[in-house]
Amino acid sequence: MISEKVVSLVNNGSAIRAMFEEGARMAKEYGRENVYDYSLGNPSVAAPDVVRQSVIDIVNEEDPVVIHGYMNNAGYPEVREAVACHINRLHGTHFSSNNILMTVGAAGGLNVILKTLLNPGDEVLTFAPYFVEYKNYVSNYDGVLKAVRTDENTFLPVPERLEKAITSKTKALIINTPNNPTGVIYSEDVIKSIADILLKKEKEFGISIYLIADEPYRELAYDNTEVPYLTKFYHNTIVGYSYSKSLSLPGERIGYLVLPDELDDAQMIIAGAGVSNRVLGFVNAPSLMQKVIARSIDAGTDVAAYDINRKLLYDSLTSFGFECVKPQGAFYLWVKAPDGDDLAFVNAAKKYHILMVAGTGFDGPGYVRLAYCVDKAMIERSLPAFKKLAGEYKLNGD
Repeated sequence: MISEKVVSLVNNGSAIRAMFEEGARMAKEYGRENVYDYSLGNPSVAAPDVVRQSVIDIVNEEDPVVIHGYMNNAGYPEVREAVACHINRLHGTHFSSNNILMTVGAAGGLNVILKTLLNPGDEVLTFAPYFVEYKNYVSNYDGVLKAVRTDENTFLPVPERLEKAITSKTKALIINTPNNPTGVIYSEDVIKSIADILLKKEKEFGISIYLIADEPYRELAYDNTEVPYLTKFYHNTIVGYSYSKSLSLPGERIGYLVLPDELDDAQMIIAGAGVSNRVLGFVNAPSLMQKVIARSIDAGTDVAAYDINRKLLYDSLTSFGFECVKPQGAFYLWVKAPDGDDLAFVNAAKKYHILMVAGTGFDGPGYVRLAYCVDKAMIERSLPAFKKLAGEYKLNGD
């Protein structure tokens, strides 16, 4: 018999991946142009040209033994230095290469830091709704994920709820801003209120509480909305970043952790994270992609393309009578199920070949998530189907 944990994972497979696979099946049956797949956050914008050129130049110019060889588990020193300098330029910080650990994407980074920090039974808080895999990542190391409900209308953290949720067993708080699945961005005032509570509770219980910032969507912010850099507000902040969304490289699995010197037990955490990177089986982040990142560090993100999609989908669906949270960042639209039953809503949408993910999987029942990182033409083709879906629910649109 296989692991009981894995049996549970098999039986409760990712709703996102299930809908993605359903989309592939329906595309074969009805034709891809007649299926409107909003299930997976797979960027539709191509990677910047500098990424492709960097791959070519590195392969042509550098020693292949070095390109494809081992390095320090934390990554190439020159790559980590490039990342540290880039962050310092953008955010006025003072990191060195010692504070950077290159990781196998943000997911790899989260697993590395959770393995480094958690003892069995330690509690990790996060704000609900949250990215579906957080619970699995925490469970990997026998930790306990506790969800703290956000405000029912704004989906922003409620300070009183956070304060009440913290106990002497709390080891970390994971926050994700811009947020998947809601698209909400936490303002500086919100971050300060979180930091104040964590500081208060650290003192009250005599413990260290680490704030883990999961930031794959940092660059995807609209209407000039600022995304605060969290290490400025709280001493025990660890940042996990991925280039999957900003440079459209989800399959390349490349990112980093920022481990500031201000952390409690900073040197042990930095050393421990390097060991965790190795013993988890990552060993090191992909060597070629590390070098590509160093050469592409200043490449921009095509936010405009996602913004066009955001406005088109939000404006259209609200005009049909759907209630939606207008995204401030990321590339997801959080839509209220008209009758409050998100699972039934997802099934109803499939009749019109619309694929979306039930909010229940994000611990956000009553809503669904639509990933609008798709071709604009697909959104346009899908609008008549959404209008029929609105008609089925007898919504009062324009």
